[in-house]
Amino acid sequence: MVAPSSSFDRIATLDLLRLVAAVAVLFFHYLFRGGLGDNYLGEGYPEVEPVAIYGYLGVNLFFLISGFVIAWSAEGRDWQTFAVARFARLYPGFLACMVITWIVLAVWPHQVFPVSVRQLFANLLIFSPVAGEKFVDGVYWSIVMELIFYGWVALALAVGVFSRYKLQIITVWLGLSVINEFFIGSYPLKLLFLTEYGPLFASGVLIHHIASKGRSPEALMLLATAFLLSSNYLLIGQDYQQTHYGVSIPFWGLMIANVVIYLLLIGAVVFRDAVRPTPFIFMLGAITYPLYLLHQNAGYVAIDWMRPMIGKWPAMIVTSVAMFIFSWMVWRIIERPARRWIVSTFGPIADSLAARLPWPRQRAGIPAE
Repeated sequence: MVAPSSSFDRIATLDLLRLVAAVAVLFFHYLFRGGLGDNYLGEGYPEVEPVAIYGYLGVNLFFLISGFVIAWSAEGRDWQTFAVARFARLYPGFLACMVITWIVLAVWPHQVFPVSVRQLFANLLIFSPVAGEKFVDGVYWSIVMELIFYGWVALALAVGVFSRYKLQIITVWLGLSVINEFFIGSYPLKLLFLTEYGPLFASGVLIHHIASKGRSPEALMLLATAFLLSSNYLLIGQDYQQTHYGVSIPFWGLMIANVVIYLLLIGAVVFRDAVRPTPFIFMLGAITYPLYLLHQNAGYVAIDWMRPMIGKWPAMIVTSVAMFIFSWMVWRIIERPARRWIVSTFGPIADSLAARLPWPRQRAGIPAE
């Protein structure tokens, strides 16, 4: 795939790939889901629905990228550094976007997205369904998947097995995914061990392993297995779409799309030197997280509010542009300073805690990603 390398500088192509994933999800919600099944929008966009339906696979691409980036961030680092960096990366943006969305839905009520003060406080935990409250925005389910994945990586780092037994861990993980998804069907196992989306995270980890350590029969076989499992699990999404929207992507289309998703990540790694990292590209990659969190429910409200005045297409375009602007503001004004403060404040506390525990320590600094 690529020449083995012990480390990577920042990969600009991954920032661009994040942007592709975020825009795909945005278009799926605005141009497909909003007008079908759930009736989130008063008027849909049937002209582009056959193409926009593929946009939900942007989430799969996010999971694939996440597996790569987390493996990259965790390699050679201690668990407390990893945990603080992940919290600093995830929570400030989530908190800001969740509060903004709640305010929008409280000021401009939508019959499908009622909000309450109790719901607001429950969502501060991210795992709001545990408190018996719905997510303020439905996209948060994927953040829960990310957090569970981060938790397992942090545990593997804490007990010192992440780098040394990575392939063995993935072998067990994929085996458990097969057992649960094909035979047991346990929801607690599905959630705790990510048996539905685990192959995507695992694929990202394996692509990083191959890129940094070199190809091996074991790693290539595991990657092929993870790809096949991720392809099979696309049938779950196909069934959901058919049930809720009366239309779905044919299996051959899903298979082609899945191949493209994998090739996009592999290509971004292989040709990483083709795009030079710049502050602008870094910004594009950075705003994809708040864009993903902000765009859906608040976007539906904005489109429906503007549509009678300027038409559905201008309303969608103006809303999309506004979401990019607000996402930049969240990143620039809230995320960046909050991340620096969290790392400087809680990093030493986490180090002090770790020093009291009989766990391995591999201090290597806060990851770039």
